[in-house]
Amino acid sequence: MKKDIEIPTVNGVYVAIVQEYSLEGDVIWNVYLVNDKEEPLENTFVSSKGYLKEVSGAESKTSTLRHYFKVVAAKTSIKIEPIMPALFKLNNEYFVSFYLNGNLFDKKYIFLSETIKDSNLSKVPILEKDGVWIK
Repeated sequence: MKKDIEIPTVNGVYVAIVQEYSLEGDVIWNVYLVNDKEEPLENTFVSSKGYLKEVSGAESKTSTLRHYFKVVAAKTSIKIEPIMPALFKLNNEYFVSFYLNGNLFDKKYIFLSETIKDSNLSKVPILEKDGVWIK
């Protein structure tokens, strides 16, 4: 029965959109998966997409991208993908699935439209860079 199914809670794993600089000094944005746990994440899958349904009924969306990481070591981060500022007007969704101690975990991280901006930047754990992040 549904009540007997235990769904484990994800904590200590974050998705962060981080402001960085290219070699030429231009501002670039990258998406990171941050493992703030004491154990490694195994067989990690991340799917990403952007979407927005406008009041007029028109819909904007991006392709769905999928990424696989065999191991994300404890207390580290790994770059998922770059993201263009033009996509900040969309809801950007990252669905993360991973194994930890033989158990499957998954969580959806959604950066709502227009929330990725300078006024929302804070220091991202492990990375120690400015970004917008979701626990």
